[in-house]
Amino acid sequence: MIDKILLSIFQCSFKSITDEMSISLTKTTRSPILCEAKDFVTGLYDAEGRMLEQTENLPILSFSLGPVCQEIIKSYGGDIYPGDVIIHNDVFSMGNQNNDVAIFKPIFIDDALIGWAAAKGHQADIGGAVQGGYNPNATEVWQEALRIPAVKVYEQGKLRKDVWNLIFANIRLSMVEEDIKAQIGACTLGERRLGTLVEKYGLECFDEHKRELFNSTEMMMKKEIRSIPNGVYEGESKVYYDGRHLGTEFTIHAKITVEDEAIEFDFSQSSPQTDGFVNGTYTSTCSAITLTFLQMVNPNIPHNEGMIRPLKYIVPVGTILNAAYPKATTFGNHLCPQTADAIFKALSSAIPDRVTAGWNHLLCSLFTGINPRSGRKYVDICFLGMKGGAGALQGDDGYDHIGMIDASGGVLDQDYEMYELQTPHRIIKHEYLQDSAGAGQWRGGLGVETAIRIGADNTTMVVFGDGDKAAPYGLFGGKSSILNKIAMKYPDGSERIPLSKDLIEGIPEGTIYYQTASGGGGYGDPKLRDREKVMMDVKNGVVSEEKAGRSMGEGGYR
Repeated sequence: MIDKILLSIFQCSFKSITDEMSISLTKTTRSPILCEAKDFVTGLYDAEGRMLEQTENLPILSFSLGPVCQEIIKSYGGDIYPGDVIIHNDVFSMGNQNNDVAIFKPIFIDDALIGWAAAKGHQADIGGAVQGGYNPNATEVWQEALRIPAVKVYEQGKLRKDVWNLIFANIRLSMVEEDIKAQIGACTLGERRLGTLVEKYGLECFDEHKRELFNSTEMMMKKEIRSIPNGVYEGESKVYYDGRHLGTEFTIHAKITVEDEAIEFDFSQSSPQTDGFVNGTYTSTCSAITLTFLQMVNPNIPHNEGMIRPLKYIVPVGTILNAAYPKATTFGNHLCPQTADAIFKALSSAIPDRVTAGWNHLLCSLFTGINPRSGRKYVDICFLGMKGGAGALQGDDGYDHIGMIDASGGVLDQDYEMYELQTPHRIIKHEYLQDSAGAGQWRGGLGVETAIRIGADNTTMVVFGDGDKAAPYGLFGGKSSILNKIAMKYPDGSERIPLSKDLIEGIPEGTIYYQTASGGGGYGDPKLRDREKVMMDVKNGVVSEEKAGRSMGEGGYR
């Protein structure tokens, strides 16, 4: 018999456990990518690998653990025991990105497998040809990373030293080994907490209420889908340059079919896979679809198996969003903005009050080298510079400096002092960029400008992303934003503008790195913007007088 109060206790307990796992991981990891930016997810899954709950610090990881858990169950069958710890990153067995390494730990009550605790985080290095894991020159997976199909690093509580040593002998940074230990610790915490919860109420009670929780969540999602008019909706976006062939363009095409309580996302008309590293995986694309759709529905829907049951994904193998083995795919997570654009454009006619204008597209730099102060290797993803603004929506301006939509605010800025301690570089400027927001009745969020002095010779920079060819778009009369830009000024006075997918080696100390991250697109006719808001935008330096229009009688931006 279902006890509604107990049902709520289970749901809140699952969430509390994954949150506690997340806090544990934040406090024990060493890489700034994890402990500062929080580029990871923690989750609980039942014995069949179905999602009980997740804490998605980075939303692009929202779909990334359940499918792998089910692959592990299929692969190992009954060869799972208490004390086992399994590591995985393989994109061709449901992984989403090579650098996103997952740890799974089975949870037992007596001899019965009742569930799984899992944590996945972006590692500072994962082998391959380029330190840091992003190789714009890659055409196949072996040029990107060490592939780790599901393998036990602990078996029945005993460390498998041979496996452990094999993995970490192929990874450059000792920090990664410590961060994987932290992920194992977070999973151990989840194992204890879920085990205690199930022992308290009994396995039968747990199973019964878990099924009811899935069913009730499914009904909540179906209710949201019913609020969208039935129909077939289509939208497109563009991806520019695959890292190897200048001038190349690729299409992301979304065909969304809504029929009563079901919704289908069909991307089969998207471009074929590329010969470069600008390809996605099935898991990264489904994560992008999921996180985009979740922004248009009730935010209080629990994140469990029932949430995704009414959603159908069609992402054929061989397309840019689901590349076939052994294609390079490290860029895949960063196709989320284009995937989201296609979805928003498709649904803008059906639910105009729930879509946003275009968000800033990630254009990111990853610095590697030797820190002369410590003599140690370092890897840093410049989160400071890449976080632009969100698109506006009906009734609200976009968020300033929130970052790309696949993070949706989940990736945090680095602390300035910690950045300068952990890298040899110095921050010259990091501030909101005036006039970077798309104009509209509701304006886009502001972007930022960043300047950094390179503090070591022979620095390597990997650039990956987009947004330097097409600005975030406006909706319903709203204006587009500006372009992303990265520029380098060398000590000898020469300048270089990197490509959007680039690998630059031998950067000398004293080079000035400059980056502009665009704002978001505007929503609605700018002339309809409230005059008081326009005046405040000018007063606060958000918009210049020139752009706003000296005559407030125009009601908004020019």
